[in-house]
Amino acid sequence: MTAPAAARRVVDVVSGPRTRTVTSGGVALAVYEQGPESGPVVLLVHGYPDTHRVWDDVAADLERDHRVVRYDVRGAGDSGAPAGRYGYRLEQLAADLFAVLDAVSPDQPVHVLAHDWGSIQAWEAVTDRAGPRRIASYTSMSGPCLDHVGHWTRRRFARPTPRHVGQLAAQSVRSWYITAFHVPVLAPATWRLGLAAGWGRMLTRAEGVRPRAGHPQPTLADDAVRGIALYRANMLPRMLLPGERSTTVPVQLITLADDRFVGAALSEGLERWAPRLWRRGIAAGHWSALLEQGSTVARMTREFVDHIDNGTAVPALDLARQRERPVGKDPFAGRLALVTGAGGGIGRATAVAFAEQGADVVVCDIDAAAAERTAVLARLYGVAAHAYRVDVSDAAAVDAFAADVAHAHGVPDIVVNNAGVGHSGTFLATTNAEWKRVLDVNLWGVIHGSRAFGTLMAQRGEGGHIVNIASAAAYTPSKQLAAYATSKAAVAMMSDCLRAELASSGVRVSTICPGIVNTGIVRSTTFSGLDDTEQSARRERFGKLYARRNYPPEKVADHIVDAIRRRRTVVPVTPEARLGRLVSRLSPATMRALARLGTR
Repeated sequence: MTAPAAARRVVDVVSGPRTRTVTSGGVALAVYEQGPESGPVVLLVHGYPDTHRVWDDVAADLERDHRVVRYDVRGAGDSGAPAGRYGYRLEQLAADLFAVLDAVSPDQPVHVLAHDWGSIQAWEAVTDRAGPRRIASYTSMSGPCLDHVGHWTRRRFARPTPRHVGQLAAQSVRSWYITAFHVPVLAPATWRLGLAAGWGRMLTRAEGVRPRAGHPQPTLADDAVRGIALYRANMLPRMLLPGERSTTVPVQLITLADDRFVGAALSEGLERWAPRLWRRGIAAGHWSALLEQGSTVARMTREFVDHIDNGTAVPALDLARQRERPVGKDPFAGRLALVTGAGGGIGRATAVAFAEQGADVVVCDIDAAAAERTAVLARLYGVAAHAYRVDVSDAAAVDAFAADVAHAHGVPDIVVNNAGVGHSGTFLATTNAEWKRVLDVNLWGVIHGSRAFGTLMAQRGEGGHIVNIASAAAYTPSKQLAAYATSKAAVAMMSDCLRAELASSGVRVSTICPGIVNTGIVRSTTFSGLDDTEQSARRERFGKLYARRNYPPEKVADHIVDAIRRRRTVVPVTPEARLGRLVSRLSPATMRALARLGTR
């Protein structure tokens, strides 16, 4: 198939979106343009049962520096409809796309962004012989090439491992509606008798999409009924007899973490067909990605276009960060993890554990040399590792650190707020200066890190994971740990509040509560009311206690990795930490009684 030679411009108005009609295969397509005439052209292709209006937020953002073109696909919105089912075949849909390209940019390749069925038909054009000549880049969302899916399915039937069978079963559940669309009368009647009228409410309940003007479109019922032919004309032929469709066009695949219809596993092996492939993700649902996070989609598209056209360096598009990994399964390989207080102990062990899992790491500590030693250890696993000196108690320093990291390495996927100091002393014996030291590092350090990087993660819209290191002291009070236990209890509560706030952004928050762990924290622990000689003696005494306990920081790091992998919220680590949490929940009075024990 080649791009149609004839494309007819009929209307061009200057107020509001510039409109025109392009005729392809006897069907009139309504085309809408906005943005500067001289900007790079980005073509947006909508899916089922939408119209060009589903792109309103994305287009409004992109039009600042791009010429944005949208069109209603055949059978939808203001475009015409073919007479029969076979007018919806993918070959004809790709011809429509090429016809629009010929009309709006006959001399220059165009960047394409597509969603759902728009993505399916765009794959048809991208993998056509004319694709590399007419399409500069392709960003695909929630719409795989049907031929690729056919091969994907065949490979899993040919090798029915437990994982492959699980993938087939999971995607079959997601694709239940495809079978329903092939049942005569059922799907059209469902749309006519209530689904179209309740579509907006359903999107609100299912994906949190807020009501807005123009969506759902007033033509929804007719569009949806006509669009059923997309499934009937293409699904079975392409799935049963898939073709060999590959492309040299640069492809950006945006996976939606909460997509109820298209699972991430469907893109496994896509590099075979699209070797110039970049993978990214958004913590959003099938429609909420466009209707609630349009600015995120626009940003990713803008970054990709700039990267392809101008060679602009974008950390998220660094292919060195996108090493081979099981799609949708491994949360570490090729990711960026940041750990504070990583000059030793739990912080160093955690940074090394991430590196062992294949994550690039950024580490910081108030001791620059110690942070660099951790980075050296991480690099032994073949990953990139960068060390910074940061005082986490300084809000301005942490904000500057976050900005530097985002600019140089990208927004981290994982942030571990680990930096902390120890202190022992009763409430009345602890001085204001001692309180300030403990709270500045243990509480404010976590607040600063969570706020600086949590803001970046939420704005990015691609999800992430924040891990805050609290302590078993957060729920096991002791009269000897007034300041320390208070700081850690505050970290636990702050983490609970932050978790609720960031849930809608796809950013998860875990609270880790170690117990007695053999780290270097004792060396920096202070004791109220003791002179220097007594301080040293007390540190030596507790150091020996921790050494005899001999619970290594590497085990805590394993729990942190597991918490991220299994999306756990609160993790007591050592046996005494788990026992303390159990008793604190079953009998708070017992914990209050135990708090009275101990002497200075």
